[in-house]
Amino acid sequence: MPALELDVALIHMNRADQAGNAQFLGPDLYMDDLMAMAAAKTFLSTERVVETEDLAREGAFHTQRISRLMVTGVVEAPHGAHFTECPPDYGRDEAFQREYAATAGAPDEWDAFRAAYLDVDDEAAYQRAVEARA
Repeated sequence: MPALELDVALIHMNRADQAGNAQFLGPDLYMDDLMAMAAAKTFLSTERVVETEDLAREGAFHTQRISRLMVTGVVEAPHGAHFTECPPDYGRDEAFQREYAATAGAPDEWDAFRAAYLDVDDEAAYQRAVEARA
């Protein structure tokens, strides 16, 4: 079977520098490096943008699996992997995931979920709405 050609990969990492060198600090890379290499363009969100030399302070060299040569753009997005996990920074939000899944079969419930979390002004509003439910 021929390989899938990816136009764009969207990946989220624990730390990155402005150039796009990035690292994972959890137990599983989730194939983000493979997706980044396969895509024509890769946009990387990160929990925190750090200076390049600080990547070595955050974790061992083997955690730096994303090269700036793979990355088209970088954005700092704390909690950008929510409702999934980004260990060790945070785990999966199981309650939010259950709330999301429960709306799948009910249009009125989906409309309420969408209004509360998706039809908001920006990422900061989304994060405030998520925090307010806790």
